Amino acid sequence: MSPYEPHPGAGAERGIMVVVVGPSGAGKDTLMNLAARHFAGRADIHFTRRVITRHRDAGGEDHLSVSLQGFAAMEQSGSFAVWWEAHGLKYGIPAEVSVALSRGHVVVANGSRSALHRFQSAFPRLKVINVTARPEVLASRLEARGRETHEDIMARLARGPLTVRGDYDVAELDNSGSLEEAKQKMVTILDGLLAEV
Repeated sequence: MSPYEPHPGAGAERGIMVVVVGPSGAGKDTLMNLAARHFAGRADIHFTRRVITRHRDAGGEDHLSVSLQGFAAMEQSGSFAVWWEAHGLKYGIPAEVSVALSRGHVVVANGSRSALHRFQSAFPRLKVINVTARPEVLASRLEARGRETHEDIMARLARGPLTVRGDYDVAELDNSGSLEEAKQKMVTILDGLLAEV
């Protein structure tokens, strides 16, 4: 089996897999955290933790940190519904999401535009939320992080469009304005999906 083929249990789900994507600085992690708090206590929506080969304290995402060897062992044992590589790191979505999906629930995961074809292969009902912001807003947020020079940031933003390419069911979410407004947009999208399952 190809390492990027879907988990054998995938395919029978009645629920909806939601993949949140977008460029650095768009606010994906923040919006997912706010949405998770909003829906806390509901049994029919789940915000999954990714498995990532980076240090536990890196970034704002609550993830399970593993070594490259640990990730390889998990991949070989079928622990991922889907996994991919980006920016020198490996990312995995736990295979356990199929349990919630088989029950007709909504599962939300932080994804990557470059890996959407793998998600589409693994999950028959897939919704993509593309979180974006105006380029000047993204640049300001990235500069505030202090991890890159201004030149590096501008080069990053010039690399490609902020849209999702491909035949996917995409909801666009512009997070250029207030966080509360963006949170409400996210909640509205997820409420709509919960009404479908």
